[in-house]
Amino acid sequence: MKQANIAIVGTGPGGYVAALRAAQLGATVVCVERERIGGVCLNEGCIPTKALLRSAEVLELARRAGEYGIHVSDVSVDWAAVQARKEEIRSKLTRSVRTLLKGAGVTVLEGHARLARADTLRVTSSEGEESIVADSIILATGSRHLDVPIPGLSEPGILTSRSILEIEHLPASLCVVGSGAIGAEFASLMNAMGVEVTLVEMLPRIAPLMDETISDMLARSLRRKGIKILTDTRVTRVDRTETGYRVMLSSEKDGDSAVEAEGVLSAIGRAPNTADLGLEALGIQPTRRGIPVDDRMRTSVPGIYAVGDCADGGPMLAHVATAQGIVAAEDALGHVARMDYAAVPSCIFSLPEAAGVGLTEAQAREAGHQVITGVFPLAANGKALAYGDTEGFIKIVSEAEHHTVLGMHALGAHASDLILEGTLLRRYEFTLEELERTVHAHPTLGEAIPEAGLAALERPLHIALRRRREDR
Repeated sequence: MKQANIAIVGTGPGGYVAALRAAQLGATVVCVERERIGGVCLNEGCIPTKALLRSAEVLELARRAGEYGIHVSDVSVDWAAVQARKEEIRSKLTRSVRTLLKGAGVTVLEGHARLARADTLRVTSSEGEESIVADSIILATGSRHLDVPIPGLSEPGILTSRSILEIEHLPASLCVVGSGAIGAEFASLMNAMGVEVTLVEMLPRIAPLMDETISDMLARSLRRKGIKILTDTRVTRVDRTETGYRVMLSSEKDGDSAVEAEGVLSAIGRAPNTADLGLEALGIQPTRRGIPVDDRMRTSVPGIYAVGDCADGGPMLAHVATAQGIVAAEDALGHVARMDYAAVPSCIFSLPEAAGVGLTEAQAREAGHQVITGVFPLAANGKALAYGDTEGFIKIVSEAEHHTVLGMHALGAHASDLILEGTLLRRYEFTLEELERTVHAHPTLGEAIPEAGLAALERPLHIALRRRREDR
């Protein structure tokens, strides 16, 4: 039997960061991991997909080299080398997390953990069973691919965000079902690699959680690159054919139709890992969204916390899991910490990237705000012109009377980095005037942010004045 101040189930971005923070605060910590250190994000999600997308970006840039006066011939894809680079990055980061945990004095056990009591985990591994008694337990078990009741879409051979990372050969064609972050990113990746891509979304627009302006412009961009996008379209079944798959579709506008593709990627969503944890025996009743928690990440049982994708307490994002892990560790050790979701950025690493934080324009209006917005195109930004990355824009949503920034949204190169300033604007309730008085370095893409603010105030400097959009 092992004893600890804190026991953590899972070593993804919520679990391992909770362990490191608890260790910083002087706690003895034991982590239990049933698969690979780093969780889904490091092994099957955030990191490996970005490695692949970077290869796609380089490929697209090589094809455009002539625009920069550089002549490149015989541009081709070595998919095995692309995969090898991804694997090297994944392995390096896994080793790094393991080293960090070891350096912090955190004990890591391999095996499957279940709650035996409110203060006890029973760990089953190839070496047998072991118990861990802890003052507090943090569940950070993550999520898995969501299976949906569509005939054929969950059959062997259908690709998921996990299995598509390991394919040895690129398909000639791919039908992507779902256009959230996973769907849009893999659609972009495969399109850049020369795969014929069809993107199917049952809602009226792709990237449906993004600001409508972002969704619309992203769809235009992907269509220009040759991706076929079908919105307001449901998948009714998927059948095997001699050459791949036939995806049966239905929409009110076009009726019934079908898409033939060599491969099908199911990117409809993810489900929290809450089964076989012993929750119900302790009176914890998970929902389809996860384990209910409060803003301190406490479950209904004192001493038991849940963070990340397994918790019903915020969006399924790696950086949210990290923040929640810190809150849980601090609260468990007697410190004051609470989660605040008002300024959580979300990013889609498609080509081009899309990002947003705070309220969309529609959300702000639905919340009763009188709204003004400002949009600044990257085509009017000197750095974007110099780098040849002029596609996209910055959009700021502001309250009309006091000019408090309610949200910021970005489309284009490095949108995922630019959104960080929007996070601070929203988090600390900056006004448009305070943004204007903040000096930004030149030439940078970030200069587009105060310009968008000025556009909302009807006095942009580097674009023609446009009439203010506000509630009447």
